[in-house]
Amino acid sequence: MPALILDAARTPFGRYRGGLSGVRVDDLAALPISELMRRHSATLDPARVDDVVYGNTNGAGEENRNIGRMAALLAGLPVTVPGTTVNRLCASGGEAVVQAGRAISAGDAEVVIAGGVEGMSRAPFVVPRPERAMPDRMELVPTLGWRLVNRRMRPEWTVPMGLAAERAAAELGIDRTAMDQFALRSHRRAAAAWDAGVHDGFVFPVLAPDSAHPVRRDESVRPEASAVKLASLNSAFSTDGPVTAGNSSPFNDGAVALLLGTERTAAELRVRPLGELAGSAVVACEPQNFLGAAASAVRKLLARLGVAAEDVALWEINEAFAAVVLALLRHLPEIAPERVNVHGGAIAYGHPLGASTLRVLADLCRHLRARGGGIGVAVSCVAVGQAQAIAVRT
Repeated sequence: MPALILDAARTPFGRYRGGLSGVRVDDLAALPISELMRRHSATLDPARVDDVVYGNTNGAGEENRNIGRMAALLAGLPVTVPGTTVNRLCASGGEAVVQAGRAISAGDAEVVIAGGVEGMSRAPFVVPRPERAMPDRMELVPTLGWRLVNRRMRPEWTVPMGLAAERAAAELGIDRTAMDQFALRSHRRAAAAWDAGVHDGFVFPVLAPDSAHPVRRDESVRPEASAVKLASLNSAFSTDGPVTAGNSSPFNDGAVALLLGTERTAAELRVRPLGELAGSAVVACEPQNFLGAAASAVRKLLARLGVAAEDVALWEINEAFAAVVLALLRHLPEIAPERVNVHGGAIAYGHPLGASTLRVLADLCRHLRARGGGIGVAVSCVAVGQAQAIAVRT
């Protein structure tokens, strides 16, 4: 039984400490669920939702108590609708939709909401529990990225992702100019997409508490970006490395939710599905070599589907760093660059970790349908040496 993506909704992605920073993370997670229920209120009984599966990366703040269940309750779904939370770091949202699709394909569920959320502005500090007597000083550790690292982890496994990206890019001959040019491409395409109404009907406005005006667009998109401005930025992870804040994705706040169901559900709701989940693959490698994992995930997925890269109509690759996309194109030169991130990517839109892959996947389906359909592949690199690829068919 094929699992279909029936609809998708997302908040704008707010910049770090921007327009959505006043929204609690659990409230943020509930918003796209409420939007989906509003859209289908005439045909979908909320009690028919069999499960809510949410992806989240941080899990240390207001989302600490099973954000999937909290989002379902705060969105007003019946208390009988269960919820769960999954964490595959940057691919957490992708993992949520894969698990939801499997439940539908197996006949264990008929209607599932798969979502993802991250409120990076609201990540709290943590205080490590002392191993001995209480020390005189306590160190506050931010809850984004590596924290409370196990001493048994090899040092090379825990280097910052940006530094690991620099080293891998150098081995592939990807320089600063190429990264900046790709970042500029992302901003220009994202800005043009917003101006052309590409995201109308998908992104809905959010009014944050104590705010007079709702956030309507992704706040990290910079129409004014230029090659000169990007070239002026300092290295972010080393003294003179090529990875900067300009050719990396920013920190963001945002949430996405997809409504999944069967063909019968689609007919009952009288909706044209956005796409069908056609397959997925995950891979792992040495954590510091994560930049090459995306190509391995793509190869594994394409072999599983029995299709070639040339058969893929569109690619959406999460731009955690410009180097991620450029490395994938180096490893798989058969991928046509003009089919990749046709309306920009995370460098412009933002990267709220748990929500990012769902944004990528929903955009892939929408852009595919606008171009007449076909097979599309969404790809996400994942911290600690993993990658995920998901195929859809429209």
